[in-house]
Amino acid sequence: MEHRAEIRDFLVTRRARLTPEQVGLPAGGRRRVPGLRREEVAVLAGVSTEWYTRLEKGHISGVSDDVLDAVVQALRLDQDERAYLFTLAHAARPARRAPARRSDAQVPPRVQWMLDAMTMAAAFVRNGRQDIVACNALTRALHAPIFDSPATVRHDRPNIARYIFLDPDSRRFFADWDDAAVIAAALLRAQAGRAPHDRALRDLIGELSTLSTDFRGRWADHDVRLRHDGSKRLWHPQVGDLELTYQSLNLPLSGRVAYDLTIYTAEPGSTSEERLKLLASLAATPPPGRANSRQPS
Repeated sequence: MEHRAEIRDFLVTRRARLTPEQVGLPAGGRRRVPGLRREEVAVLAGVSTEWYTRLEKGHISGVSDDVLDAVVQALRLDQDERAYLFTLAHAARPARRAPARRSDAQVPPRVQWMLDAMTMAAAFVRNGRQDIVACNALTRALHAPIFDSPATVRHDRPNIARYIFLDPDSRRFFADWDDAAVIAAALLRAQAGRAPHDRALRDLIGELSTLSTDFRGRWADHDVRLRHDGSKRLWHPQVGDLELTYQSLNLPLSGRVAYDLTIYTAEPGSTSEERLKLLASLAATPPPGRANSRQPS
């Protein structure tokens, strides 16, 4: 991903989604393009139009944090978008040495023990590329469509984004597929800002861009997401409809690679909890001859 182009496209898309009325400016007659003009953003940020134009062209190296915060306020960026813009700015600064090659860290046994101890929650560890790198038995059962998908089985690890965009069955598994697709693309966009030299990530983005028009459209939106929590509706082939809550927490396994621990649970006393319990019991006693060993490595 070319760095200046990413900065430019990100700022342009954020500017395009705002109207003068939203920021307290007069509409100013007919507009050729949607959103604010560059000079209007410059006024809101307290900088010159020439300076902001240069920034929007990707010349972000050397810009102070205070000035970036003024742009954040002018464009009404949320916390994730602010973090992403600052990541791009820091990455644009001249490096004293070549960036280290990013490599995944091994999941320590203690983490797997923790996952296995969660018998009534689906818990897994995921890297920034959305590979599932470790999980417990209930995750393997709950996400069986992802683990067994033709879009993922030929790879070393099941990948959530690859399943969403390359397997048509994902539209049935994720009841709110559009939301899942937006989140998946936004998480990858944020990871691309954190890890611009990750070749495996670039390959994944290239694969999805080539094979999925849905991904290309959402990638072009330049949405970013760092936090991952909320509710999700799934349809499971064994137990039917499930409405679950999920929470992701940072898991510091490596200083250079982002990992998170994601936990799915159901509301106590709900139908979804009963169905999740049934799925847990099925996962604990697999049918004879059933291979349940495809754990991510």
